[in-house]
Amino acid sequence: MDSYIIAMMLGASLFLGGIALIAFLWAIKDGQFDDEEKFLNQALFDGEDELNEAVDMEKRKEALKKKKYMPE
Repeated sequence: MDSYIIAMMLGASLFLGGIALIAFLWAIKDGQFDDEEKFLNQALFDGEDELNEAVDMEKRKEALKKKKYMPE
């Protein structure tokens, strides 16, 4: 291969890698990867039944909130 082609490929890969790094750092700064409850829930609810119960509990909480704030 020509050294020109290798230099062009190296430059393009460094440029694309730099863009990917900037995008990753931007996502971290904006808090896109901050999901602390996910890891806590995985430790608390191991099986499928526990997860289904947790989802049902969340739905009941939301229904109570709506019922509480609904004017009658």
